Amino acid sequence: MSTVGAAVNGRKRSHRDVADALRARIRAGQLRPGDRMPTQAQLAQEYEVERGAVRQALRILAEERLLTNVTKGSPATVAGDAPAALATNAAAPPQPTMVALGSRITEAFQADHVEIDALCLTAVSLTLGFGEALRMVHEGRIRPSRVTVRVLLPSRDIDLAFPTPVADGSDARLHHRWLSQRNAQGQVLRHNLVNLRRTHGIDVKVTFRALPFTPPVKLYLLNGSEALFAYYMITKQKEQFDDHEPLEMYDTVGTRSMLFPFDQRTGGQRDGTFVEQSQLWFDAIWNTISQDLNLAAR
Repeated sequence: MSTVGAAVNGRKRSHRDVADALRARIRAGQLRPGDRMPTQAQLAQEYEVERGAVRQALRILAEERLLTNVTKGSPATVAGDAPAALATNAAAPPQPTMVALGSRITEAFQADHVEIDALCLTAVSLTLGFGEALRMVHEGRIRPSRVTVRVLLPSRDIDLAFPTPVADGSDARLHHRWLSQRNAQGQVLRHNLVNLRRTHGIDVKVTFRALPFTPPVKLYLLNGSEALFAYYMITKQKEQFDDHEPLEMYDTVGTRSMLFPFDQRTGGQRDGTFVEQSQLWFDAIWNTISQDLNLAAR
């Protein structure tokens, strides 16, 4: 069994790297249906990672139907239908934004140069999604040399498609609430990231631009290799403003939107094309119809 180096493009090997390597061995026939996998201890030594990273990698492959008997007590077994699972390019399942986004951003921070692009309504989910990665940086567990973040948010000057009153017309209270939230979340996000420059000497650049439309979806692009995509699901809600009657409105709860993952590295041609086209689409909007965004504007 050949030893694989601990670093991938200058960064510490992650559980996803281990899963990718084992998946490639199954794909190549080095591990055949019915074969027992090496023990977790052996895999941890081979890939020079913690046992926890091995367990996470094995769980990923079990979810993809490539492994069975993934337990702590005995080595896993390559599934009998592993070739069929590989043929379908089994992808990671969609998950709620607050479940999936944080872990994927933390994984992206393993790179030396972190590049994250986002298109969203308020940046609430995005700000929360950086929490674990920032904590690991402050603990000294990860340390990229550069972080570049670009965020597209709706312009303050447009009539939003949502939130909007159920009754005809607009309501200044809804627009003011959304704008305050957009600005506050953007400012917190920028402060938390730029602070890494002062505390850890990391080269950080955070830029916001304004969209001329309300985004019906949210999109996150990570290091040019992953895309996370979700629909904003519109629901009828009621909101109390001061002493007025509750306002019936159409709005969305973005943190519960289901994120669909697309990975250029492991998802095959379909995922690769989606990531590529999503990046081209984002860049086109960024460089053409969007405008500079002032988070202090009210």
